[in-house]
Amino acid sequence: VQLVESGGGLVQAGGSLRLSCAASKSVFSSNPMGWYRQAPGKERESVATMTGGGSINYADSVRGRFTMSRDGAKNTMYLQMNNLKPEDTAVYYCAVDEVVNVEGATMRSWGQGTQVTVSS
Repeated sequence: VQLVESGGGLVQAGGSLRLSCAASKSVFSSNPMGWYRQAPGKERESVATMTGGGSINYADSVRGRFTMSRDGAKNTMYLQMNNLKPEDTAVYYCAVDEVVNVEGATMRSWGQGTQVTVSS
């Protein structure tokens, strides 16, 4: 599957952005998926993840400010980011895990990333 993120940009602290992740096929209805970010000089970290059943887990640093959602009919998932802080500055990636064989092995596909910059 191909994933394409959009919606990043430059915003002042306290502002909002909504990221979108469009998939080339139907994968968001029942597969585990998530949003991740990588700041300069840091490792990639999980921001929000959703199980195939729809349970969502947020990183402590974004809980209460970010909301993850999906629209299976549009093959798109979203990350609504409110009250943004300078420390949220990073490249944001979406990812989805698909089962690739009868043994249950999975493969993770990544988007190309979208830059989010929050100025103070």
